[in-house]
Amino acid sequence: MKALQTLDFVVIVIYLAAIAAIGLWYARSQRTTDDYFLAGRSIPGWAVGFSLVGTIISSVSFVALPGTAFSGGWWLLIPNLMALPVLLLVMAYLVPFYRRVVRMSSYEYLERRFGVGARLYGAASFLVLRIVDLGFTLLLTAIAVEVMTGWDIYLVLAGVGIFTLIYTVIGGVQAVIWTDVVQGIILFAGALILLAILMFTPPGGPGAVLSAAYEGGRFSLGDFGLVSSGDRATFWLLALAGLIHFGRSYATEQNMVQRYLVARTDGDARRGIMVGVIGSVLIWTIFFLIGSCLWAFFQLTAAGLPAHVARRPDDIVPYFIVHWVPQGIVGLLLAAILAAANSTVSADLNSVATVATQDFFARARPSSDDRVRLWFGRAAVLVAGLASITTAAFLAARRGQAVYEIFITLSMILAGGMLGLFALGFFSRDATRRGAYAAIVVCMMFVLWATITGPLDVDIGMNFKMHPMTIGIFGNLIMFVTGWTASRFLGGPRADLAGLTLGRTARADTAKAG
Repeated sequence: MKALQTLDFVVIVIYLAAIAAIGLWYARSQRTTDDYFLAGRSIPGWAVGFSLVGTIISSVSFVALPGTAFSGGWWLLIPNLMALPVLLLVMAYLVPFYRRVVRMSSYEYLERRFGVGARLYGAASFLVLRIVDLGFTLLLTAIAVEVMTGWDIYLVLAGVGIFTLIYTVIGGVQAVIWTDVVQGIILFAGALILLAILMFTPPGGPGAVLSAAYEGGRFSLGDFGLVSSGDRATFWLLALAGLIHFGRSYATEQNMVQRYLVARTDGDARRGIMVGVIGSVLIWTIFFLIGSCLWAFFQLTAAGLPAHVARRPDDIVPYFIVHWVPQGIVGLLLAAILAAANSTVSADLNSVATVATQDFFARARPSSDDRVRLWFGRAAVLVAGLASITTAAFLAARRGQAVYEIFITLSMILAGGMLGLFALGFFSRDATRRGAYAAIVVCMMFVLWATITGPLDVDIGMNFKMHPMTIGIFGNLIMFVTGWTASRFLGGPRADLAGLTLGRTARADTAKAG
């Protein structure tokens, strides 16, 4: 293994010092929970956009997406492209809606619509999902650093996690957003440099590289049939899973809704989303292209690929960087991988702390002083960070599969029909609290049964035999249909719906807000 050179370490140290300095700078202005979690609603639109890119594009993207393209093509780009229509709808309707209806947490809406039980269910689901997601992000980062340096994976997990934890605890969401801007620039520059090296190093240049990748099926979008054959999902299942996944993420989850709330105006929030969606789709496409070019590189050159690397698609990018990239550039690319992880982890930690503080602590102690809530929020960041590091260490023992597919499948399962619950509130004026709670129970029973008898492969005689990604799709459908039907049969008092649905009145309010 080629060791990191002095110039590489200099680049990495400069990056870490810059991020730490930003965290320390913004630590001075964190006096209230509004400062710590919402930045006083003072962030310009372009910075919101960079922050969205930094939150969306994690080390999972930097390492796992090229690994997927290297081993089988672009089929997992399909769900990512579904972010485009989802974000356009969010920009048009939900940005002004959330900025008018909630103060700090997206789950405040569920309480106003269906009562405190729905709010706590949504908030708890988010906390569990984010901790698992953070575990995956830290794991992918540690794998990359381990392959590139030979350092112990558990020490890397601890180091990356603790560094991110420190500047997030002290700097609040302002530190998160402005470090996201720096990290987004480094991430994009690193991806372009890596792509250029892959394109121009092999004999024949870009034409030969792209031709070899195409002939090798590394641009394939997979199976266009209606029914999955084998373990791989079809194009249509992936597209539907992507719509559900990004619909849940951008329309309901705190880490995204919080970005809409920190903007100075509705217009800034909308501009931020536009920057975010264009940047994210562009970077995702570049990462898949990197994976295809990596496959072509090893076909066109005399470079050998060790069997242990070939068996682990997520090791391909760091292996190539260490063995084929000049010194100094290695440090920049390692900084880009760290930036991808830091931006996602810091944003998620702050949003987890927001939910823990606003939806649990402040809900249980409504008379608590704002200073106490601020200290609780900092403590929540610390606890969430340690839990994420522990989760990543647990997942480190399960290496070998392409992590991105596991991540999408698991997130679909853990989401617990959340998009269906929010959609019930957004679109059905007939939905009641009793109907929503009945839907939550039925959805949880379905997800539990399908997960145990499907991915966990426990035979009880009546098993879930479809692709694991469909668990999340059916879960959201069951949540909405059961909630709508049960509301009609169970009845119950209805909340004041003024401004709480996306009907004709809400559209009029949205037009005024815009």
